[in-house]
Amino acid sequence: MKTIDELIAEGVTGKRVFVRADLNVPLSGTTITDDGRIRAVQPTVEKLVAAGARVVVASHLGRPKGAPDPAFSLAPAAARLGELIGTDVAFATDTVGESARATVAALGDGEVAVIENLRFNPGETSKDDAERGAFADQLAELADLYVGDGFGAVHRKHASVFDLPARLPHAAGDLIATEVGVLKKLTENVERPYAVVLGGSKVSDKLGVIDHLLERADRILIGGGMAYTFLKAQGHEVGSSLLQEDQIPAVLEYLKRAEDKGVEFVLPVDVVVSAQFPDLEAKAPTEHRTVPADAIPAGFIGLDNGPETNTLYASKLADAATVFWNGPMGVFEHPDYAEGTRAVAQALVDSSGFSVVGGGDSAAAVRTLGFDENAFGHISTGGGASLEYLEGKTLPGLAALED
Repeated sequence: MKTIDELIAEGVTGKRVFVRADLNVPLSGTTITDDGRIRAVQPTVEKLVAAGARVVVASHLGRPKGAPDPAFSLAPAAARLGELIGTDVAFATDTVGESARATVAALGDGEVAVIENLRFNPGETSKDDAERGAFADQLAELADLYVGDGFGAVHRKHASVFDLPARLPHAAGDLIATEVGVLKKLTENVERPYAVVLGGSKVSDKLGVIDHLLERADRILIGGGMAYTFLKAQGHEVGSSLLQEDQIPAVLEYLKRAEDKGVEFVLPVDVVVSAQFPDLEAKAPTEHRTVPADAIPAGFIGLDNGPETNTLYASKLADAATVFWNGPMGVFEHPDYAEGTRAVAQALVDSSGFSVVGGGDSAAAVRTLGFDENAFGHISTGGGASLEYLEGKTLPGLAALED
């Protein structure tokens, strides 16, 4: 995989460099609520600017239906990128149309443009190779070179991620190089003890990574909504908590395999419950209580790990040499149910081991709860991509850069 430094050494001055970034930031209206992904691509953009390239930044945002939708415009991200790099960033109001062509043509050496949300064109995400390829052909007309730096999208076989690198000389940006290096630390010659913390809502989202990590991890700690399927599999009632009954056979198999392999599976011993799901907009105080994990009352919903579980999980992470965490322990967006997630984050901060926060909601939680990002070994920009890498899958966007 060629690096961006190698590409720059070959000469990029005056050349149009297409940077596939991940600017898929959360928005409240047109206000960016977490600019972490924009800051993550900033070093790559600044390197190219300093080298005199004409930088064309492209990304997706959200899930528009293959047509323009103002709610998913990249205009706020373009403005924020300009603030971060300290220069004006031009913005094209389409992907490969008149605005994109004119905006790119007007770039001078060391200047930057962002084109509109790639998913406004149906060719970006099409499962039809020909349709996807046709869109990649149009994107290729905007550039001379390609830099892949959108790690959060490398697990997608999309036109700008998979097809476009085949049409242009290409290299990996600094972010992708960093992310891959970190993931190798989690899969090759891992320092032990190796602890994995998995949360989030659904067991089904994590089946592949659990299956793979059972061969590698020493401890697997389970929290979030997915914990209730594990508790149900053990024969406990879970009230009205999130439950995937169809996954119970798989969960039982994993628990048995873990026991056979000597992998420690750690589940909540107490949980915070409420009779109703909280209002995440108002964030008003709610009626809630802590109960044993094997005694959730009928009609109550488990919404967070309890204090005994928080202490237990911190103890299981204290001596870990390597920790991977993906998925919150509860509904961290509400202050009444954020302590489980906060406790895991604090345990990683307190640990002397190498800690990786696996993107997505986990990364958002770290920032929302006010932690210093530099206190962690690495905060990934791609939750789904990280999980698929840890499952042992081939990621299309990485494979495209390796050719």
